[in-house]
Amino acid sequence: MVLETYRCTTYELGGLTSSLSTLDGIFGFSQGPLSVISQLSSRGLTPKVFSHCLKGDKKGGGILALGEILEQSIVYSPLVPPRHNYYLNLGTIIESVTTLAYLVEEAYVPFIHAITSAVSPSLTPFILDENQCYHVTTSLAEVFPAVSLNFAGASMVLKPEEYLTRQEGIGVWCIGFQKAQGGVTILGDLVLKDKIIVYDLALQRIGWGNYDCSSTVNVSIPSSNTRQRSGSRSSSGDVLLSVLTTGFLVMYMSLA
Repeated sequence: MVLETYRCTTYELGGLTSSLSTLDGIFGFSQGPLSVISQLSSRGLTPKVFSHCLKGDKKGGGILALGEILEQSIVYSPLVPPRHNYYLNLGTIIESVTTLAYLVEEAYVPFIHAITSAVSPSLTPFILDENQCYHVTTSLAEVFPAVSLNFAGASMVLKPEEYLTRQEGIGVWCIGFQKAQGGVTILGDLVLKDKIIVYDLALQRIGWGNYDCSSTVNVSIPSSNTRQRSGSRSSSGDVLLSVLTTGFLVMYMSLA
């Protein structure tokens, strides 16, 4: 039996930007040789593949799976340099620690315009806290379009609830995409929720597919030079969510 020991953090003093030592990524799933997934893979304990699935309901939680996902509906797009980040083409970072999503200006303006043009004429947009918002009294699918984000080899189709955020108690939904301050588009958990996101480091690609994150997921893991199917169950309550939102899978950092 192989025993692997990793330390966990339950509390951290100071701001996350107060020093370089605080930028620890909590769990450390970068592509560097010292990350958790790299060390497990180098010992032959798991393929160099991991996945997460964030539940979209208010209770939080989700799935973390190590190994190859055995799902046919997943589509893949290649990773592009730099390798210490998780970049897709068009200067896009997958980053589950970010709550919303950010588009570079040349994409943000057409994005907002396209939604405004496609929304039912019965809805009049207004600005709330610098966000474009709508009073909605019917189902979102009846008045808002689906949005397709196109990458090399694959598209990510977003339902209205995957690009809108609800303002509690006032029946208002706002576009959750913000204008990026730098030259990088960031897809945060607003977009990633209710999807299985696969980080295949061996083949240098990222995959995704719609998924019920409260269910189980089948993965293939190595066992005596063979593969066996394993069910990875969803974590309960807010435990996994609290880890994710405080820094787990901070994909833009190099932890090598």
